[in-house]
Amino acid sequence: MRAIVITNPGGPEVLSFAERPKPEPRPGEVLIAVKAFGLNRAELYFRSGAWGQVAEISGIECAGIVETDPEGIYTPGQKIIALMGGMGRTRNGSYAEFVSVPRENVVPVETDLPWEQLAALPESYATAWTCVIANLQLRATQTLLIRGATSALGQAALNIAAGLGATTIATTRREQRADVLHRLGATHVIIGDSELRARVRDIAPTGVDAVLDLIGTTTVLDSLAALRRGGRVCLAGFLGGGAPLDRFDPVFQMPSGVHLSTFASAFAFGTVDYPLDEIPFQQIVDNAARGVFQAKPIHVFDFEDIQTAHVIMEANDAGGKVVVRI
Repeated sequence: MRAIVITNPGGPEVLSFAERPKPEPRPGEVLIAVKAFGLNRAELYFRSGAWGQVAEISGIECAGIVETDPEGIYTPGQKIIALMGGMGRTRNGSYAEFVSVPRENVVPVETDLPWEQLAALPESYATAWTCVIANLQLRATQTLLIRGATSALGQAALNIAAGLGATTIATTRREQRADVLHRLGATHVIIGDSELRARVRDIAPTGVDAVLDLIGTTTVLDSLAALRRGGRVCLAGFLGGGAPLDRFDPVFQMPSGVHLSTFASAFAFGTVDYPLDEIPFQQIVDNAARGVFQAKPIHVFDFEDIQTAHVIMEANDAGGKVVVRI
């Protein structure tokens, strides 16, 4: 089979094309013929070597059809999506014509969406749903602030929060993306991150109910300051870099009575604590098909253009989900 392999840690240029044996699924696994896969920032860390030794073939999600299921639970040709389960990290991932995935990380779907549109959904929407609904416990009467809202995950969260009827405040560094955020459901858009607490308080004088922080540790203390008493912050991204907080002291740096959580999808989905059947994937797919969720990929690349796709993603210039089709 054709595969994209990491020759050695480095930049996009270390992604090369190779022939590799078609995987043989073991008991408890499903062999998938990959039709398209979304790109994710975790794959930048895999490629660069920042997360240590990883699989030769990257990719943490895909859309495709069942090739083989040794246990016969899924039928050949059945349409599925798959995500996580160690793909790209502890086992070869979806940057290939075929991938073998643990059954717990495979979800059957019924849809006529084109492959590249279906491939834009699994990781971004599963993570956004978990952050917004489970961690932040957002309700229709509440206000959600999304930092890094033009990212694929931020846009998915906007769609989900708008679908709930919540008030949403979206931040972006680029003024030209404000219209996109409003179309996705943002009630308010803030350009830039300077003096954010004061600007948020102009909209929500007592503070917001929830913050989804996709920028990372560089902004999380500021995000906590934007909360009302009892409010929640979920840290789920590192658009601003992944360095740890220096000498973090919660008693003196966090406002009293607020809640801070994190969600690391690459290590969670498909485990006992985060089974995929908790995510309403069919509803998400149906909402995307009906246009309720504006979830089309912003860029679609051919398999051969993987290096260009990584360049755009790494520069934070995508402005949405990047998908590669096979």
